[in-house]
Amino acid sequence: MSEEYVLQLQHIRKEYPGVVALKDVSLELKKGEILALIGENGAGKSTLIKTCSGAVIPTSGKIVINGNEHTSMTPQLAAENGIAIIYQEFNNVAELSAAENLFLGRPIKKGFIIDKAAMEREAEKAFEHLHIKINPKSLMKNLTVGYQQMVEIAKAIQQDAQILIMDEPSAPLTSTEVENMFEVVKHLQKEGISIIYISHRLEEIYRLSDRIVVLRDGEYVKTLITKESHVEELIHLMVGRELTETYPARKKDCIDKGKVVLELQDVCGNGDENISFQIHKGEILGLGGLVGAGRTELAHLIFGAAKKKSGRIILNGKEINPGNPREAIDLGIALVPEDRKRHGAMLGVSIKNNINMAVYERNSTMSVIDTRKEKAVAKKYKEELAIKAPNLEQPVKNLSGGNQQKVILARWLAANSELVIFDEPTRGIDVGAKYQIYKLMNHLVEKEGKTILLISSEMEELMGMSDRIVVLSEGHVTGELEKYDFNQDTIMAFASAAVREGEPV
Repeated sequence: MSEEYVLQLQHIRKEYPGVVALKDVSLELKKGEILALIGENGAGKSTLIKTCSGAVIPTSGKIVINGNEHTSMTPQLAAENGIAIIYQEFNNVAELSAAENLFLGRPIKKGFIIDKAAMEREAEKAFEHLHIKINPKSLMKNLTVGYQQMVEIAKAIQQDAQILIMDEPSAPLTSTEVENMFEVVKHLQKEGISIIYISHRLEEIYRLSDRIVVLRDGEYVKTLITKESHVEELIHLMVGRELTETYPARKKDCIDKGKVVLELQDVCGNGDENISFQIHKGEILGLGGLVGAGRTELAHLIFGAAKKKSGRIILNGKEINPGNPREAIDLGIALVPEDRKRHGAMLGVSIKNNINMAVYERNSTMSVIDTRKEKAVAKKYKEELAIKAPNLEQPVKNLSGGNQQKVILARWLAANSELVIFDEPTRGIDVGAKYQIYKLMNHLVEKEGKTILLISSEMEELMGMSDRIVVLSEGHVTGELEKYDFNQDTIMAFASAAVREGEPV
């Protein structure tokens, strides 16, 4: 083994019943290096890094740490060898302080008594070391997501982690928090910490990494030196095909401006005030704004998941007041939620059952499910959306994030919903899966006459997919733009507008 490598994964293979997740994957990590690990959803990235932590036992292959060979790891052995993983879902306790979370499972004691003051002093030192300002006494539930992540990083470093694996660390963060995280990552690299960085955001890969390892369909594809590669090459290696354009073209004549599908008139509730706009049949209306602007809150009002205080919601010319999501579904409204794991897919349930969830009443007789229809519906959308899974009985929790999103979309396609609300539909999924979802959205409006309300925090996505954009700030509409007026600076100005008495200033 070359002395420069602190970690080597050699010919890693992982088999599950009916599926091979990893096929002969190898990579090497140098001391003080930031190594990017990229690939489409389902490429095997998460499975690979979990072999390093002991969460997954390889079927075959070796894990070599500083020259010492292992056929598998355990969480304890990984920690002893200086390996730590920062997952998207943080392993913290909301009701405990930042200091208590830092020492979770290994508290400082005076005799048999936990010494909170000592933990707070050590936590303060740990946070200062990373150049971050966190009050050690603050409860985790009162910290922003960005600061919660910093506590996780500080915990890993305090436990003397020399190999830090970061799995989609920017996914839940605001742009400011992402910049802060970048500074911490660069600081750790200067201290000789080796980092494996997983992200679907290619711009981050180019800002941070030294080398890039590409996986596709559970197999190693190529290792590139970051500064010698380019985006088009990466995308081609990831998806195995050319993506000729980021946003697939859509026919310009699919909007029926004579038919208003959804109209909001001075709608108030769930933190929003006096929201008014219209969406036409066959249109994709983008809803822009910063985090906390009230976009998701508005989606919940339309979908009956939150109570409207006043104003009118009009669907196809008739005023509606859905008291719950079931009523909204029956009216032909669908919501593909931002948090697919908490509010979208039923993770422990099969693909077949998830897809049929909204149509069981329709496909049942005397409360008895027609299993032939159930299977036919699930098979149809599995094939149409190219959901990667060995069979329809697979639990959704075993699928990649992009394929979980496709299952949720399949559910609403099966329900034949007329108005589909997409809340951050491509968050946390790769460029190939994004392109498929964009094509699906175009298909919905072009071929099936659906209407879409698109909520997105990605400016390019918002402009690339929308026919019009309505911008919210502090729960108010601050601007509306037609396609020919789309401009990033203008949208940001509307999104950042101060609001007084319901009017942008």
